Amino acid sequence: MLTLHHLRKTPTRLAILKYLQTAPFPQSENDIHKKMQDSYDRITFYRTIQTLMESGIIHRIVADNTTVRYALNHCTSALNEQDADHVHFFCTKCGKVECMEEVAVQPYQLPDGYKKEECDVVVKGLCNECAIKDVREEGTL
Repeated sequence: MLTLHHLRKTPTRLAILKYLQTAPFPQSENDIHKKMQDSYDRITFYRTIQTLMESGIIHRIVADNTTVRYALNHCTSALNEQDADHVHFFCTKCGKVECMEEVAVQPYQLPDGYKKEECDVVVKGLCNECAIKDVREEGTL
């Protein structure tokens, strides 16, 4: 993946990518830090994250002022041609963030002279697990 994007294989890049590849959901800096343990350096981490985002290998999801997660893109070439934009879901109860790749971002008609560079859509609510728990709790009241 790094070679496809003309990036060197550094230990930090490899560690971050390996972790994101095996993680079931987008991960926070803290999650990645715990996994990297002693090899974690904050400055190197942020530089690496920035490089991976600029290369189109990963994307950042900002769910709210305190919740930022990182996830792999599904790149189809070295030209950073990612799968179609997709919606992200943030559970307000458990804090889980999910890429909902099956839900496409709707096209927005911008006024003349405006040019879209990116579009981030975060839907907030209860994930399916928390929604089920919420219904059960309401039933016991």
